[in-house]
Amino acid sequence: MKRVVGVVAGMVVLVAGVASADAAAVARKRPFPVAGTVDWGACPAVAGKAVNANIECATVRVPLDYRQPWGQSIKLALNRIKAKVSRDGNHLGTLLLNPGGPGASGRDLTEYVAAAMPAKVSERYDIVGFDPRGVGASQPSLHCVDPDVYYKAPRPDAVPRTPDDERALLDRAGEYATRCGNYWSWLLPHLSTENSARDMDTIRAALGEEKISYLGYSYGTYLGAVYATLFPQRVKRMIMDSAVDPTSVWYRSNLAQDASFERRHRQLLAWTARHHSTYKLGATTKQTSFAYYAMRERLRERPAGGIVGPSELDDTFTITGYSNRVWPEFAQAWSSYVRHGKVDGLLAIYNKHGKNDTKDENGYAVYLGVQCRDAKWPRQWDKWRADMASMHRKAPFLTWPNAWYNAPCAFWAVPGGKPVEVHGSPKLPPILIFQSRGDAATPFQGAMRMRRLFPSARMVIDKGGNHGISLAGNVCVDRYLAAYLRDGSVPSRDVECDPLPPPHPAEHMTGGESAQRRPDLLGILGGLLGTR
Repeated sequence: MKRVVGVVAGMVVLVAGVASADAAAVARKRPFPVAGTVDWGACPAVAGKAVNANIECATVRVPLDYRQPWGQSIKLALNRIKAKVSRDGNHLGTLLLNPGGPGASGRDLTEYVAAAMPAKVSERYDIVGFDPRGVGASQPSLHCVDPDVYYKAPRPDAVPRTPDDERALLDRAGEYATRCGNYWSWLLPHLSTENSARDMDTIRAALGEEKISYLGYSYGTYLGAVYATLFPQRVKRMIMDSAVDPTSVWYRSNLAQDASFERRHRQLLAWTARHHSTYKLGATTKQTSFAYYAMRERLRERPAGGIVGPSELDDTFTITGYSNRVWPEFAQAWSSYVRHGKVDGLLAIYNKHGKNDTKDENGYAVYLGVQCRDAKWPRQWDKWRADMASMHRKAPFLTWPNAWYNAPCAFWAVPGGKPVEVHGSPKLPPILIFQSRGDAATPFQGAMRMRRLFPSARMVIDKGGNHGISLAGNVCVDRYLAAYLRDGSVPSRDVECDPLPPPHPAEHMTGGESAQRRPDLLGILGGLLGTR
C-alpha cells in the first residue's frame, strides 16, 4: 500500500480553471511528467483482518491543487486484485471503484466486488479501489476531533425542543467546523468532487490506461458523472448504482432525502405491523409508529444501557432505510426492548450499525469537506430552521438528525463553490445506471434526472427500495451488469427487475442474506445521507 510513484500525467487537460491555451503555454515552459508504472507491492497487515494474498497495494501522488501541478502533492492509497488473463489475451483493462460517501474507502470495496462478480468477468479486469483524497490510508487522512469525545453516548437529542436545545446543537456543529478549519486550512480548499475526478484521471494515467471502466455507488455515481463530464474520451465503461441527483447538490438533495427516508421508514413500520404475531408491536402502521416514537421518547429519559439515547437510535435505525434485509434484526431488538425491557438487542444493533470510531470520523470529516466545498450552503441559520421545521412536520424520522449532520456546512471555513455542470458527450460510450424505485438515500426522481443528462445511458430499475442493488444477489440485475462489463452491451431501453423477496421475520437468526452480505456492504456504501 505504501509504494509510491510520482506521477502527474496528462496535466494539460487536468488543470482546473486554466484556459487550454494558458495550460499549453505552461506545458511549453516545462515538460509534464510522463505516466509511469505504479509500483504494486504487498499490503500492510490490518489488525483483526486476514491477509488476502491476491490483493496488492500502492500509492499514487497527485497535485494538491491542479492549477499548480508542480506544487505540493498528496498521496492516494490504492489496492488491486489483478486480472487472471494476460493483457495480450482477453484482458478488459482496469475497473475503478468508489462506494460513495463522500468519505468512504474504495479499497474496502475491491475484495467484495471481485468475489461477487461472475468469475468469467472479474478475471478479465484489474479491479482497483482507491481512497479519495483525505480518506483512509491516503495521506493526509482527514480528522478533526477525537471521536471518543465527540461521539460519546448518549449525545443530545437531535430533535430540539427549546431554544437552548437548538443552541447546544448549533454550537456543536460550529465547533466541528472550526476545528476542521483550524487543523486543515491548507487542505479544505482542495477537497471537492471535481478534484477527486481529476485524481481519478491521474490514477488512470499512472496505471498506463488509455481508458478506464468505473463502478460507483451512491455519491460515487456523482463522482463518476463529473469524471464523465470532464474526461468523456477516457471512459470505457461507466456503471452508476443508486444515482445522485446532480442538479441539486447538496442542500436541496438532503431535504429530498428527508422525505424519501420517511417513506422508507413507514414501509418498515408497515412490515413490522404485518408481522405483529412475531414482534407484537402493533397490527397497523399507526400502532407501530406509536410504538417506535414511544420507544424514542423513553430513551430520551433513560438511555438503554446508559448509551443508546434518541440520537443513537436515530443513527442506528437510519440503516433500515438503506436495506430491508436488516429489518428482522432491528424489529427483534425493538420488540425485546418495548415488550420485555431488554436492552441487549438495542445495544447490539447500535454497536454493529450506529457506533462511530476513528474511521467513521474520518469519513465524516471528508463528507463535510467535499460537500461543503462543492456547492453553496445557506449561511443564515434562520433558513435552516424554517426548512427543517417545515420538513419535520411531514418527515419526523430523519429531518433533524440529517440537518445536524450537515449543519457544519453553515460555518465551514471555506465557502462553497460552483458544481460542475454534469452532461453527456458524443465521446461517451453507453452508460448503465442501476436504481431501485424506493431508494431512500438517492431518490428515484433524482436518478431520473441523472439518466436524462446522459443520452447514452440506460437504466435497470429494481422495483424494490434497497440502496446499492448490483452485486446484491438479484440475478436479473446482475445479468445486465455482467453483460455490460463483458462487452459493453446495454438494453435497448430502460428495463425493470423484480426485487429480492421481502425478508422473513426470522431471517436474522438463520444466517440469510442480511447476515452474510448486506450489513458489511452497507458499512462500505453507507452513504450519501451519512447520519450515524
